[in-house]
Amino acid sequence: MSIAAKIGKRMIRLTHGFVNIIVLVIILLLLVFASYAIWDTNQVHQAANAERYEKFKPSVEDEGASFDQLHALNPEVFAWLTVYGTHIDYPVEQGPDNLKYVNTDALGNYSLSGAIFLDSKNSMDFSDFNSILYGHHMEKMTMFGEIGEFSDKPYFDARKYGMLYYNGLEHGLEFFAFVHTDAYDPFVFRVNLADPAEQQAYLDMLLQTAKYVRKDVPVSIDDRIVLLSTCSEVTTNGRDLLVGRITDEVYEDAFAEENPAQRISLIQAIDGLPGLFEQAPLWVKIATLVLPLLLIVLIIILIVFRRRRRNGTRHGGD
Repeated sequence: MSIAAKIGKRMIRLTHGFVNIIVLVIILLLLVFASYAIWDTNQVHQAANAERYEKFKPSVEDEGASFDQLHALNPEVFAWLTVYGTHIDYPVEQGPDNLKYVNTDALGNYSLSGAIFLDSKNSMDFSDFNSILYGHHMEKMTMFGEIGEFSDKPYFDARKYGMLYYNGLEHGLEFFAFVHTDAYDPFVFRVNLADPAEQQAYLDMLLQTAKYVRKDVPVSIDDRIVLLSTCSEVTTNGRDLLVGRITDEVYEDAFAEENPAQRISLIQAIDGLPGLFEQAPLWVKIATLVLPLLLIVLIIILIVFRRRRRNGTRHGGD
């Protein structure tokens, strides 16, 4: 074989090796990005998990002491919302506008999951005829991610009650309608309706446009209604709203188990894994993320090395 041919073959081998290295680097970068994306998504959902705030939930036993601790951490926390039969069990805030708690959690920290918040134009004592609570529609049953489930008739029928804590007292919530509308609806998202005629027109509109209405729940303008609003997956710019009225009677939670300490399911166990990861030492976190990547890289290097050996053996007689 001529010298030129040998040089040409060597150049081809070097080019192959260089291409293999580039491919390896690209794969490694993709793996790192994918691992970070998974970790970051878990962090967002963990931040939105209702269990994070469970220790602050007001109760008769502690006379609201735990809730007072949360209020001390963030003075804009003023209420607590629970929808029986769902994971909606969160503190409620009210900011100076309707933007702050889109990316701020109940502790006052930046968070993509945001928080459940009352419309900035509403009164914090829920004395308005209609009050609107907003929350992100999120996966894994966090924030207002389950509101959309009420579009299913059996789901809506089975979940009629909730609880709203404010001014140091628990109040009942009786849900009577599920509404699907547009984010730019000029009528639904109005608040501070003081005129009785406007209130009646608003209530009539809700009942007429609602997908489902409970006929056994008498609602009038003498009631105070609450709308739980979130994004909808059904339509572009769509909004799903679960509508209820505030009552003095606090309803029993038919979904509560006798022993909450034993309330462990596979889904909850999986949801708790990000929390365990968050509490782990730094070296464990690094090892958990890096070791799988190193293993994959070693496998790829081994495959490339064996392929190059086969090529070398094939051309050894040249």
